Amino acid sequence: MSAVYDLHIDTDVTVQLSDCCREDAQAVFDVLDRVYQLEDMETPGPRTAEGPATTVWVATFDTAGGRREDVGPTHLTALVGATLTGGYHAVDEVERVLATGFDVRSLQSVSGDQETEARLLLASR
Repeated sequence: MSAVYDLHIDTDVTVQLSDCCREDAQAVFDVLDRVYQLEDMETPGPRTAEGPATTVWVATFDTAGGRREDVGPTHLTALVGATLTGGYHAVDEVERVLATGFDVRSLQSVSGDQETEARLLLASR
């Protein structure tokens, strides 16, 4: 791998949101999009199966680029579970940005050799 590729991976953070509606997921992603460059986003398609289903919203942000706009308190209709995965510094930075827009409770952190995973619970301020 090239050094540029390795550097890019260290700045990317994948954000997975669960247990929330589309509007709340969009509110969280909008906060991050004001600060970082959105790399990729997956939105669930229409449901075809009957019965309950879990929806997970996924987006990847590059913490090295973006608009760096100020973030203020943001409204959510309910609690949102968030999982951040990426390099240590990048995940810490994303967590700090989320804390400017939401009340953040850390649920768990799992550290690996090159990456970390932080599980958070987000609420309106």
